[in-house]
Amino acid sequence: MPRGNEIFKVGDTDLGQLADLGQLHERRWQWLEQAVGPAVALPTEYPDGYHVPQHRHSRSQLLHALVGVVLVTTRHGRWMVPPDHAMWIPAGTEHSVEMLGDVSMRSVYVMPDAIAGLPHGLRVVGITDLMHSLIVESEKLPQGAELEGRGGLIMSLLLHEIPNLPERPLGLPFPSDPKLAALCRRFVAAPSPHATIDEWADIVGMSRRSFTRAFHRQTGLSLSTWRQQACLFAALPRLADGEPITRVAFDLGYDSVPAFITMFKRMLGASPRGYMRGSRDNIRVSNG
Repeated sequence: MPRGNEIFKVGDTDLGQLADLGQLHERRWQWLEQAVGPAVALPTEYPDGYHVPQHRHSRSQLLHALVGVVLVTTRHGRWMVPPDHAMWIPAGTEHSVEMLGDVSMRSVYVMPDAIAGLPHGLRVVGITDLMHSLIVESEKLPQGAELEGRGGLIMSLLLHEIPNLPERPLGLPFPSDPKLAALCRRFVAAPSPHATIDEWADIVGMSRRSFTRAFHRQTGLSLSTWRQQACLFAALPRLADGEPITRVAFDLGYDSVPAFITMFKRMLGASPRGYMRGSRDNIRVSNG
């Protein structure tokens, strides 16, 4: 069987030769269904704006954005995957993927029963230094076959590290109620920190108490937390492109830059400048 990392490592030349990058995905999905071994690691390079249509895998996917920002959409909501992060997509989950900027993606496809303790639900996770190194090494190995020796140890350790990856608040679940979901879609299109429970409750004709209960029941989040995560969705790609923090903060409707930085630090544990600097440092290390 051919090496998966030879078939699917797509560079500029390959993109120029393919009339439709969708052909690549069809070949990949067919090949994955036949591959053996508990995990398969495949690299792919994507141009800005490329959209992978809705699909599913019989394997779970650890989707790692080495460079660039990725937006994953399912019927349950949206998840943003910036550099230094990954998304865990359980086997059988219908999802589409959108590239925000040029993206260097590293995906590990995992059999559902590969080891005990693998996550059951969709989640964005932080990539530790150890996991980053394991992913980079894993893509160099022969793919689609049982591995022994050093290769087998690398893949085994990679699998056992997946349950230990820290979850990050970069999911944006949408309510199942059509009226509430419509409000969320409008907010994502034009995010603002000033949306209130009373305003949203009035629009859908619900009391404040009923709205609060329904929104939390259907998303697992309060409106305040959901709103902050939606603002992060809007901010991260622009910050990754090098836009000034001041411009991003005011465009999102924050009254001051410190207010925006406070929200950012509360959600991601670092200031925007520190967070993006850390992502770039990891990219330089991986390319060095």
